[in-house]
Amino acid sequence: MSAHRYVIIACINYTIAFTNIGFGAAQVTDHLNPSPNLLQFPSRPEEVKIQGNKAITLQQALELARRNNLELQGVLFQVERSRAAFREVEAGIYPAISLSADLSRTQSAFSQLFTEQQAQFSSTQKLSQDEPTTTFNGSVQLSYGLYNFGPGASSRGAAQEQVRLDELEVERQSEEIRLNVTLDYYNLQQADEQVRINSSAVQNSEASLRDAEALERAGVGTRFDVLRSQVNLANAQQDLTNARSQQQIARRQLATRLSLAQSVNISASDPVQLAGLWQLTVEETILLAFQNRPELKQRLVERRIAQFRQKVALSRLKPQVSFVSSYNLQDVFDDRASVLNSYSLGVQGSLRVFDGGTAKAQAAQRNIEIRIAETQFANQRNNIRFEVEQAYSQLQSNLDNVATSTVALNQAREALNFARLRFQAGVDTQTEVINTENDLTRAEGNRVQAILDYNRALAQLQRSVTSRGIR
Repeated sequence: MSAHRYVIIACINYTIAFTNIGFGAAQVTDHLNPSPNLLQFPSRPEEVKIQGNKAITLQQALELARRNNLELQGVLFQVERSRAAFREVEAGIYPAISLSADLSRTQSAFSQLFTEQQAQFSSTQKLSQDEPTTTFNGSVQLSYGLYNFGPGASSRGAAQEQVRLDELEVERQSEEIRLNVTLDYYNLQQADEQVRINSSAVQNSEASLRDAEALERAGVGTRFDVLRSQVNLANAQQDLTNARSQQQIARRQLATRLSLAQSVNISASDPVQLAGLWQLTVEETILLAFQNRPELKQRLVERRIAQFRQKVALSRLKPQVSFVSSYNLQDVFDDRASVLNSYSLGVQGSLRVFDGGTAKAQAAQRNIEIRIAETQFANQRNNIRFEVEQAYSQLQSNLDNVATSTVALNQAREALNFARLRFQAGVDTQTEVINTENDLTRAEGNRVQAILDYNRALAQLQRSVTSRGIR
């Protein structure tokens, strides 16, 4: 970092502590976690009534997001589904064995009719009756694909790459959630600071009103100055009311992002300060983003999946060779014969001579998917570079704004003190005091805005580089 950058940091007299704002193992209380029943549907007002407020740090917010965020849980389930699908495809490399058994008792109606007809013509000869028979059949069959020109291996490769694709989606989603939680936390900090600033503005307006009323009673002030002070106080109170409303909205936004329990609310406990310094140059940052971003890896994985599926489509026109065998048992009870058995062993081969061009059309589709993945990779790479450059530029300018706004804030405080002294001495009017009060309020807001804008830019830069996430 250049020397003038250190001067800027020193002049703002601000403590800079680089905080690891990735998902961590921060301690959080269990009552903040939601009900484990995802289908919970509150039906009574007391079930959704806010019954407490808990101040949390940014690290705790990120830990809560890691535990409870529903979007993240959804992509984790997708990984489990892909792993199960891979196990399904992998099962195809093993032989298929099937067992079947049949036990039946039969008697022919035709044989009984024939016996009765013969008995009518031969009254002296005793004919044998057709007896029911009980038969048992059992078989074992085994089949195993010996050679199929690669669709099995290619299918397993595609399924394995799908698992990798979903794992990268978990990493991408975790980085996106980390960014959103961080930005929501900074928005809550800004809302808290806006309440503090507007509360201070109300106090300043009340002090100015007291001064104006005192001067009016002493006969050196005017009714006009009192009315101006009353209007300024009313405006400050209205701003404070609006700031409190925005504070409540920011709290609920973060609570929703963290999927907290229905009856709790949260506030920010971290002070507003610079989150850290970025030590790399913009060129080093760009290269680091290219290496780390899961989006680029996802496009490459999608390309490999399309290549595997293309091989699967083309292999359907190749010979398929399988080994098949079977063993059978058969027995007729009470026939005084032994159990009969048989077996067969063989190799089966098949070749699809003509399929109307289906396999080639499918292979052509997969080839287009390969080209689409390559195009998306190039487009993603360009977008990543722009994201890095944009966040880097904003980071540098916001750091300069922090120094400028700090100087302006000190000057606004000093100007307000002078304005009040001059008004009490009868040199300045109440209008000057009101203007300097408004300048102080604006300067305090600008300083908070500059610090949080810097932190937001730093969070965006960390997201564009993907230096943290679920591991």
